[in-house]
Amino acid sequence: MKLKPLLFTLHARDAVDERQIDPDWIECTAREPEWTIPDPRNAGVEQRFRAIPHFDGRILRVACYETEKEIRILTAFFDRDARRP
Repeated sequence: MKLKPLLFTLHARDAVDERQIDPDWIECTAREPEWTIPDPRNAGVEQRFRAIPHFDGRILRVACYETEKEIRILTAFFDRDARRP
């Protein structure tokens, strides 16, 4: 099965650079989140979460919009307030 391509918005690319987030961590979180929630403000957007062992287990939040053809990465950041449901 072919993986959907990841498409980073300009904002997401800037966030990766500014926050020094490894793009591999974003890809892993987008493709294999530990948990997800729908974005309360944006229909169709999903918040995906994953603990990153290489970053002291901190929780990475990746906002995505997924279509049949791609996964669009809107933003990514380490979320201090994230709690597993």
